[in-house]
Amino acid sequence: MTDTDPLLIERPSDDIVVLRINRPQVRNALNMAVRTSLAAAVAQHGADPAIRCIVITGNEKAFAAGADISEMADAGPIEIMTRNVQQYYRAISECPKPLIAAIEGFALGGGLELALCADIIVAGEGARMGLPEVKIGILPGGGGTQKLTRLIGRTRAMLLLMTGRMFTAQDGFAMGVVSEVAPTGEALARALDIAREIATMPPISVMQIKEIVNAGANAPLEAALMLERKAYLVQYASRDQKEGMRAFLDKRKPKYEGK
Repeated sequence: MTDTDPLLIERPSDDIVVLRINRPQVRNALNMAVRTSLAAAVAQHGADPAIRCIVITGNEKAFAAGADISEMADAGPIEIMTRNVQQYYRAISECPKPLIAAIEGFALGGGLELALCADIIVAGEGARMGLPEVKIGILPGGGGTQKLTRLIGRTRAMLLLMTGRMFTAQDGFAMGVVSEVAPTGEALARALDIAREIATMPPISVMQIKEIVNAGANAPLEAALMLERKAYLVQYASRDQKEGMRAFLDKRKPKYEGK
């Protein structure tokens, strides 16, 4: 890995990995090299039992300012279909480990769709987000129309989608898109604080929480509650459950192994 690679992989600790999009000359626009590298890295680290949390970020000017239009402008529908960029978003969304997006600057179009694949979004106060695809004659094709609508509701989503307007980090927080707003320049630091906090929790419980929240979000309430009950029972087969409850009774800090 070199500084010219489209994706940089950093290990701030043994149990946390940071995936940094690295195309500053084009505001981290998502080309196929970034998409494939990012999906592969998420799959690799998501399968690594030593990793407790994954953080995706860009630089101080852009998380990702959208898809790389130079790869799309002259393409036809069959080429776009066979390229199938949706598979890369799906691979990221389906990662069993917790994912945090740390946003500074722009997260637009495909960049925001990438952030929406994460479980937690931390945005710097100066961040600007949006789905402006309508302004260039297309529409969001990486899940943006559906995920944004489910997060903020139909009428607010329609306004943003049909106008391509950008919104601020504070607006995103108020709408439920952003989990936490950090001072400008501190989104990654705050994301790492959260990652370290999550990394101290029992990994099986964290992964099960992610699974049942995502699976239950669009299921009928009774079906979702059944998923919760089943996942709850599974916890009692883990060593971590015994360790957590015994540590509570012993008034000591638990040590979780993911077993």
